[in-house]
Amino acid sequence: MAGPAGDRPLRDARWLAVPETRRLLGVLATTGKESRFVGGCVRDTLLHPELDPADLDLATAARPEAVTARLEAAGIKVVPTGLAHGTVTALLGERSYEITTLRRDVECYGRHAAVEFTEDFEADAARRDFTINAMSCDAEGRLYDYFGGREDLAAGRVRFVGDPRRRIREDYLRILRFFRFFARFGRPPADPEALAACAAEAGGLDRLSGERIRQELLRLLVAPGVPAALDLMAETGVLRHVLPVEIHRDRLLRLLEIAPEADPILRLAALIRGPGVDAPKVLALAHRLRLSKRETGRLLLLTTAPLPDPRAPEAVHKAEIYRRGGRAYADLLCLAASEGAMDRERLEALLALAASWSPPAFPLRGRDLLAAGVAPGPELGRLLRALETWWLEGGLVADRTALLAELDRRRGR
Repeated sequence: MAGPAGDRPLRDARWLAVPETRRLLGVLATTGKESRFVGGCVRDTLLHPELDPADLDLATAARPEAVTARLEAAGIKVVPTGLAHGTVTALLGERSYEITTLRRDVECYGRHAAVEFTEDFEADAARRDFTINAMSCDAEGRLYDYFGGREDLAAGRVRFVGDPRRRIREDYLRILRFFRFFARFGRPPADPEALAACAAEAGGLDRLSGERIRQELLRLLVAPGVPAALDLMAETGVLRHVLPVEIHRDRLLRLLEIAPEADPILRLAALIRGPGVDAPKVLALAHRLRLSKRETGRLLLLTTAPLPDPRAPEAVHKAEIYRRGGRAYADLLCLAASEGAMDRERLEALLALAASWSPPAFPLRGRDLLAAGVAPGPELGRLLRALETWWLEGGLVADRTALLAELDRRRGR
């Protein structure tokens, strides 16, 4: 239902007043059907009125072909992003508007429910996962809230729309979405019906693709309330279906104190790094989550590489920055600090070194050794690596002449 007469909580939303939005709404009105904003723009602006997202979602009672025809006639670029689901995207300047025709469920086959188009906004809202995601807003900023989402949002409650187990069985990813939204919007205690449903249906997570789990997990890990959400995931048995390794919650908490800007891969590394985690286990987890090649390599480094020794001389730290790169070494420093290996003052000094010091290039190349009379083959590679190690151990200061002299010494000349 809508709020009290004249109650327009979103009337001053920036994204509602901009010329692109007003133009789009004007064109959609020519279909003769109602259109409303839905989803995150409504939910998030109720909490933070100053928001002005560039990507906005709308629901409309108009059919997708009618929407497309009116927009194209008005000279607005339209992308058929999901015609099978009734979705098109309108592009106006730097703004993107995803417009989806209202739907209602006819039969449900899990994620692949049979739906039909409708003009009933409440029926469409009933298909949403949580009450805070089921609100909509019209062109005048009037809020339509059929399931108490506004009250839940204000109270920090994350509740499923309707029967929680039925909602979950429609798409088991909603289990992870529940914990992600709790980590972002929730306040304890969590909704007991939702928790019970997540616990009862946790096995369904094993049916999901790695790509879908990855997306939700990485977004969950950077949410403000991730420690509390992880506790609930562990209590309900959900966590073991997502991260089947030993979890180190306390290390993550210390990392967040030390480096609150830590990205999700670093946070994941803090959670799973430990004596029982080796390269094969990390690679298996990365494969399950369908991490990219770059993400996999980074997670492998952060979970298996030796951590920096804060007592080591500066030359040792410089050598590691040369080997690892400044960012990777900074991540390892943060992990070391999260294990209590160094105090904040020492950490900040080493982080400053990693950020400000640019390693010089190693002065020698294979062609230099060839010119010095070293024959091509394995011996050349061995000598080059040995000289680089000598250069690193010496503080990365030896020049080309000194390195060639060391080469002669090693060859007995």
